[in-house]
Amino acid sequence: MFVAAIDQGTTSTRCLIVDHDGRVVSSSQLEHAQHFPEPGWVEHDAQEIWERTVDVIGGALDNANLTAADIAAAGITNQRETTVLWDRTTGQPVHPAIVWQDTRTADLCDRLGGAEGPDRFRARCGLPLSTYFSGPKISWLLQTSPELKSRAEAGEVLFGTIDSWLLWNLTGVHATDVTNASRTMLMNLETLEWDSDILEAMDIPAVMLPEIKSSVGVFGTATGPLEGVPVAGILGDQQAALFGQGCFTSGDAKNTYGTGCFMLQNTGTRPVLSDNGLLTTVAYQIGDQPAVYALEGSIAVAGALVQWLRDNLGIIERSQDVEALAASVPDNGDVYLVPAFSGLFAPRWRADARGVIVGLTRFTTAGHIARAALEATAYQTREVLEAMQADSSVELTLLKVDGGMVVNDLLMQFQADILGVPVARPSVVETTAMGAAFAAGLAVGYWQDLANLRLGEGDRWEPAMDDNRRRTLYERWIQAVERSFGWAAAGSLVASSKE
Repeated sequence: MFVAAIDQGTTSTRCLIVDHDGRVVSSSQLEHAQHFPEPGWVEHDAQEIWERTVDVIGGALDNANLTAADIAAAGITNQRETTVLWDRTTGQPVHPAIVWQDTRTADLCDRLGGAEGPDRFRARCGLPLSTYFSGPKISWLLQTSPELKSRAEAGEVLFGTIDSWLLWNLTGVHATDVTNASRTMLMNLETLEWDSDILEAMDIPAVMLPEIKSSVGVFGTATGPLEGVPVAGILGDQQAALFGQGCFTSGDAKNTYGTGCFMLQNTGTRPVLSDNGLLTTVAYQIGDQPAVYALEGSIAVAGALVQWLRDNLGIIERSQDVEALAASVPDNGDVYLVPAFSGLFAPRWRADARGVIVGLTRFTTAGHIARAALEATAYQTREVLEAMQADSSVELTLLKVDGGMVVNDLLMQFQADILGVPVARPSVVETTAMGAAFAAGLAVGYWQDLANLRLGEGDRWEPAMDDNRRRTLYERWIQAVERSFGWAAAGSLVASSKE
């Protein structure tokens, strides 16, 4: 018997089949379209995502010559915060999915904050008011469509993040897990239930929300390509990576390098509110056990910056070409690229920031820009790590890393250098999918306890940069970041032209 993991991400959907030893025996992956109807708007077609999910499940089973009867359980991990509304009766989306990167709710978030500002709900939900989260996205959808609002109030329209959307289509169950619910701004961190005061403030009817359940447990039984298989684990993608990395002890931390970059640190069974720009979130919950919490630093643009070099600037043909181009120069040539394409997330939370490249001279080449792009991810990670250490009072001695960008050895060495901390890559880098598989298998007894859920270490990078150079580079990065501030407000007339 095997376990299946559905990994629905920002740019693609995958299905992995995992055996009892934690080995990936089969996989299938398909991309889906990204839609940018207006500046700052990012949308997905939820129906397309569901169709891709069906295709990759079938592909993964076929590649290993397996059927649903060979699968003991299935887990789901997903891009978080992305907001889907669908018709309860027809099951069809009633609006394009609004992606976590979307910034259309900026004005709404300002109005909701009022005199109290972005921290109005932080004590309840652990999050600042930001375009990032699902609650304001739901509120915006209902405010812009009175018909949609009345249908939602009547229980005819349902909300879900992508995990709920996939679960609904697989099982007919309308539910989510605590990790995804904690990213909506609508769940109370203490009670693990929808917060009626926040719902009232955002004017969101509770009847449209899914039931909140534990991350590890049976949600329902699948039909279709996984006919008869229990869907037994759900974790938001970054929490799934934490789970897959085996960060089960308070103080353990990991950083995932994907479309964005996300560092999480296990803080135990009590939520720790941040004084330094981080998010407080639920890390996971196993059955009826107390929930485990985490501090999170969310960076909006990491791997997406490499895609930008490829698709928008055309200086590389394939994403993997960026390492060779960056390695063609010995250093960044004093060039810094701040990828604030939709503002800056943790720890700064500056919606008014926009991307800048500073330090350009006639000496600058495509290699310097490529190197600056890779280094931007490492610098942002250091900013988050410093905030995390200030909040938790825990000095990190090892950073566990995963995600698509960690195959880039140049980036990993620079990350260790700029942090002054060793960086370790696991033997299986797709820890997000492994976390979902582990959760589902644990729920049905495929694995007996957490001690069985450990990935071996693969490669490790030790810091090799002297302190003076590390300090100088980081100070220059801070200067570059500060030059990105205020651009969105200054350029509002340009942004409104829908060029």
